[in-house]
Amino acid sequence: MINVYAVVEGHTERAVIQQVIAPYLASRGILLSPRIVGKPGKKGGDCRFERVLPEICNLITQEKNVFVTTFFDYYALPNDWPNWNEAHQKESYLQKADTIEKGVGNAVNIKFKNLNPKRFIPYIQMHELEALLFADAKIMGHVLETDWELFQEIINEFGGQCEKINDSSETAPSKRIMKLVNGYKKGSSVNAHGWRILQQIGVEKICNQCPHFKDWIDKLEQPAKSNS
Repeated sequence: MINVYAVVEGHTERAVIQQVIAPYLASRGILLSPRIVGKPGKKGGDCRFERVLPEICNLITQEKNVFVTTFFDYYALPNDWPNWNEAHQKESYLQKADTIEKGVGNAVNIKFKNLNPKRFIPYIQMHELEALLFADAKIMGHVLETDWELFQEIINEFGGQCEKINDSSETAPSKRIMKLVNGYKKGSSVNAHGWRILQQIGVEKICNQCPHFKDWIDKLEQPAKSNS
């Protein structure tokens, strides 16, 4: 098994890693383990890059063969992240993600000049984790007990491209869901909606609907493929 640590934003992201992505990758020879940024037991949410970078570096130095990735939302990302200003000037969501991810990769490479770049796989979720839920409006409607066509209307607004659902305080994916579902629950509890919806959708369908997410999954699979 190839060991990969994922530095994540909070408990919702950790649950998605543990309940959805890790089982999928385990069948492909990848052991993916999430680590919430900050001290153990803390809620998470303080995602300033000055706090995230040491976490990444600590995991890289733990074992020489370990791989490290990240899982942070572009929405509300603190402005101390590398290339933040440049990314916000880009029009395409793929360009925004690529700009931030390259900046993060460069920051890590500066810390570890002899690091094999394949050991670090930066990932920024566009524009928010909840965008992935829109990969299947019918499953969203079933789990959230709401008319699924309301979610489909949002997807149609963006030409069927979930990752385009944008990042203002009114229109971010989670904000749109909360307007339709008063009881939407974030987090990692058994009643939390995010990981439950994504678990029912499945990684393969999410990849079909979300090209940037698919590119990340492909990169995470690559070390195991190289060793086979």
